[in-house]
Amino acid sequence: MRRKTLCIQCNTCGSILFRYIKIGKGHLIRCWKNRMIDNTLIQEKNEYYCPCGKLIGTDEKVWIKLKKQQISIN
Repeated sequence: MRRKTLCIQCNTCGSILFRYIKIGKGHLIRCWKNRMIDNTLIQEKNEYYCPCGKLIGTDEKVWIKLKKQQISIN
């Protein structure tokens, strides 16, 4: 199985939110929490925010469902 490390950034401020170990092919729709490295997201209740205040995703127990328009993937 193919593994790749992605760098996830905020579209608004450009800060690096976390690095993610992607397994397999396809689009990144949700991030499994156990594959996230160097996480700088701020959690409030069941939502995750960038330090600049933009909503990045929602907590779905074992993964985070991402708001695609708020992030860029490198």
